[in-house]
Amino acid sequence: MIQYQTFSLEFQGVEPAGSQSVIDLKAVFTCQGTAKEVSGFYAGNGRYLVRFLPQQTGLVRWQVRGLFMAEGEEECLPCTDNVHHGLVKPDGTALRYEDGTACRPFGTTVYAMMHQPEARIAQTIRAILDSPFDKVRTCVFPKHYIYNEEEPERFAFERKAEGGFDFHRPCFAFWDAFETMLETLGNHGVEADLILFHPYDCWGFSKMTKEEYLPYLTYLLARFAAYPNVWWSLANEYDCMAAFQKEDWDCIDQFISQTDVYGHMLSCHYMLLPYDYAKEQVTHCSVQGDVTSVDSLMARYHKPVLMDEFGYEGNIPCHWGHLSGFELVNRFWICCTLGGYGTHGETFLNDTDTLWWGKGGELTGKSPARIGFLKKIIWELPGALEPVYTKTLTASEIEAMRQSIKMEEQDDFVRALLNLPSDQVEQVLQNIKRDTQIYTGHCGEEAYLAYYGRHCTAEGTMELPAQGTYRVEVIDVWEMTRKTILTGVNGTIKLTLPGKEGIAVLAVREKRD
Repeated sequence: MIQYQTFSLEFQGVEPAGSQSVIDLKAVFTCQGTAKEVSGFYAGNGRYLVRFLPQQTGLVRWQVRGLFMAEGEEECLPCTDNVHHGLVKPDGTALRYEDGTACRPFGTTVYAMMHQPEARIAQTIRAILDSPFDKVRTCVFPKHYIYNEEEPERFAFERKAEGGFDFHRPCFAFWDAFETMLETLGNHGVEADLILFHPYDCWGFSKMTKEEYLPYLTYLLARFAAYPNVWWSLANEYDCMAAFQKEDWDCIDQFISQTDVYGHMLSCHYMLLPYDYAKEQVTHCSVQGDVTSVDSLMARYHKPVLMDEFGYEGNIPCHWGHLSGFELVNRFWICCTLGGYGTHGETFLNDTDTLWWGKGGELTGKSPARIGFLKKIIWELPGALEPVYTKTLTASEIEAMRQSIKMEEQDDFVRALLNLPSDQVEQVLQNIKRDTQIYTGHCGEEAYLAYYGRHCTAEGTMELPAQGTYRVEVIDVWEMTRKTILTGVNGTIKLTLPGKEGIAVLAVREKRD
């Protein structure tokens, strides 16, 4: 038994007489006084497995009860492979593995990866491993949507003779293939963000009843919870699933958080109505939309912010799928500079409708290499970035000013704001901030990163601490170049910039003699 690596006990018996998803097989694993009870599962052909993820070293005693009775003990040895670091956990608004190693994921999206022919699945996995991406969002159930309309060879559950699916009869070949993917990615340090439900469906999975989704979740957790690289994404665009009510989502996230004894990352993605990220069991914000909202979300929830969808590089007619390579890179830089974590996607038309965002295959866009360039810079930093918050007028401050100031004593901008109807003031202020903001993050006083986005600025300034000295470099995010322009500086510094889009400035504290 190795710490942070999946451990299995296997038993042989006859096929279950009733449900094959919910069976009477449990085990308690005890190490250093901590006991964890997990459920076993039926894997087909008379095979029963109980899986455990050891998170501590030392002697582990186990007892199996139910369909099989057994007990034993194993010595859990420390993990030394420098690949398996345990589960990812929130660390304030940052992420960290259980062993203390920093985690700064760069994600990609392949929704229907596991519903493709075997050769394409293998091709996609190879492409991920050859890319800068170390987290992938993918679905358990197939996706029926534009450019994704084929019938999969296998589903997670077997069909009923009268139609529909029997959620008490898993398709073991499907789950075996899914586990192979999880193991391969995990052995290369890639996290798998599993989307458990979604609305893009023609088979009925988006309309499951509680009596159907609980056996599914029971089986899923029994099989997958012991994989350290798994995250739980309750849904993609949960608010589009009309058959699921708030009570269903409460039931689902409570069931998962109570059954998952290890504490995997858990969140829920939305289209328009954000999930309740204040819930204790929700570990992070899984966000679609405006990347400039990272800092406000961090301030509101005090949790990591993962921008899991902000458009895709591609050329399809859909508004979300025809970003230029530069625009996707631009959004990644905004997200990461503010301390968030971004997610890539690619939607280029081709003769076979094999679009990466849906089916995988090969990466063909221009953004992955430049995201890799950003990733290298982020990993050079001494810690996780946090946003540098700048003071701006708020709508409530403007309203207070209406009551207490003399209009003739104010400048033109303030007078113009005060002349607006109250309900328009906040939107105007938000628009001004979005249009003028230089996105800035910092790692304490050790490093400062400013990203100018689409501003074509030839001159700028940066505020640095008065103590210590800094080396300052200019970064071209598209050309992937870095040039040191100042050394030994501090305080307010003036910058000479290229006057083009996609420029960042990085200031790093120089080492003391």
